[in-house]
Amino acid sequence: MSMHRPGTSLWQGIADSVAQEIETGIMPAGAQLPTELQLAERFAVNRHTIRRAIASLQDRGLVRIEQGRGTFVQEDIVDYPLSARTRFSEIVARQAKTPSGTLIRTATIPADSAMAEALAVEPGSPVALIESLGMADGQPISLGAHHFSLLRFPTLFEVHTATGRITQMLERLGVADYQRKSTSITARLPDAHEMHHLRLARMTPVLCLDAINVDLAGRPVEYGVTRFSANRVQVQIDTLPE
Repeated sequence: MSMHRPGTSLWQGIADSVAQEIETGIMPAGAQLPTELQLAERFAVNRHTIRRAIASLQDRGLVRIEQGRGTFVQEDIVDYPLSARTRFSEIVARQAKTPSGTLIRTATIPADSAMAEALAVEPGSPVALIESLGMADGQPISLGAHHFSLLRFPTLFEVHTATGRITQMLERLGVADYQRKSTSITARLPDAHEMHHLRLARMTPVLCLDAINVDLAGRPVEYGVTRFSANRVQVQIDTLPE
């Protein structure tokens, strides 16, 4: 099928045709586009023309190219502002998306040096690990490992089973409110566990946020390590003038 129209180059016509399919939902967010060869056969052009069309779609923010995997329709980017009171469900809901989560695992583990320092416990102390997958409109965007001192919260697992959500769990455990004390951000390539749960390609980076949450008295409540899919989340850090 030729897309040549007067006054329009071949690659522009092809890009416009694919863009229309994306915008009308024929190619939904996250869907993989046909290969260059398949598109070249469909539009009766050479692969160089298809590459120019795909590059144009990428420049317009409609697709992303993942080396070794192919070209995919770009998902909506979730803005994730960091503040003293950061709550996943509230952030996602404010952007007219439906937040949801899936429990990956719970376990009791010994505190390593980072956990011990963050939670103000001795290394080797028992720590509760709750790992969960956060989603927006069914699309996985975060994989969070939440750590709590079992010396402070000995009934944590039972309460979490009853409530199913961390904020409600902490309320039951006597923490009426908590806030972010510090956050550090790094980026790296995902491991196999993260690739599986976040549905990432090997070369798609993850943003890693290490955070310490404290209660209103300043006592450590949680040490969290959250990995975000870098192609679906934009972390925002707002600063106020001094």
